[in-house]
Amino acid sequence: MKIFVTGASGYIGGSIATALVSAGHEVFGLCRSADKAALLKQRRIEPVLGTLRHEQILFQSAHAADAVINAADADDPFVVEVLLQALAGSGKKLIHTSGSSIVGDRAAGEYSNRIFHEDIPRPIRFEKIGRVAIDTQLIESVVREVHSVVMCPCLIYGDGTGLHPQSIQIPSMIAVAKKHQAARYIGRGENIWSTIHIEDVVSAYMLALEKAPAGSFFFLENGESSFKEIAQTIQDELEFEGAAQSWTVEEAVQEWGQEGAHFAFGSNSRIRSEKARSLLGWTSRHSSVIDWLKKTSNL
Repeated sequence: MKIFVTGASGYIGGSIATALVSAGHEVFGLCRSADKAALLKQRRIEPVLGTLRHEQILFQSAHAADAVINAADADDPFVVEVLLQALAGSGKKLIHTSGSSIVGDRAAGEYSNRIFHEDIPRPIRFEKIGRVAIDTQLIESVVREVHSVVMCPCLIYGDGTGLHPQSIQIPSMIAVAKKHQAARYIGRGENIWSTIHIEDVVSAYMLALEKAPAGSFFFLENGESSFKEIAQTIQDELEFEGAAQSWTVEEAVQEWGQEGAHFAFGSNSRIRSEKARSLLGWTSRHSSVIDWLKKTSNL
């Protein structure tokens, strides 16, 4: 298949593009710079030079492809609409990347026992209305004869196989720990996120390309941890003395910004992936971000 990937030089999109090439697909990847274009070409990914603001390039690339994977920005409705217009009436597959902060809360490090599945009603915080609206628009685009699929991973860890090998949350926590000589968590650190290794994310996308029904939505996870557990593991692996330290939300905002402090590091985001397992036949190879942190040499 000829597949157009946005975010091809990024963490998720780059890892997916690498796997698609290995599987024998012809992959075209959107990238911003000539330097990155040359690097993509070395990986047998045909570069499409442009940005998410270049509507004509997006439209033409999507229209010419057999399938499209949008892994560039979960919160950009303009890009999604261009891709939908390009594929309307074709029945071609569009796989969009969302993120499990759509079920996040403003817990400031407090524990929540709420666990979310795909097909049950979910509360929506107003900060995430935009992302949820995009997901909904994609799911409903089956009426426009687009074979749309939404993939919604949680906290992703592990080394990517594309040009950008690092995720966001764990590397940010490691960087903060090195900066302050102590790992940090927010409040009591009892807030929990589901987690998933990048290899397991990629395998789910590969199966979705082959098997996902039109208009489907999949949470992706395998395991979960509290942020205090993650921070303490980072503390220990960096061989810093004592326990990881608590931050107030206000202190965390100075380092991670409002979005990061409240949703990436201070919230609960607990999901389950029964639907991916049952409909796609997906299984995971990795089960614990804690085990991965203890084994990795990249700290």
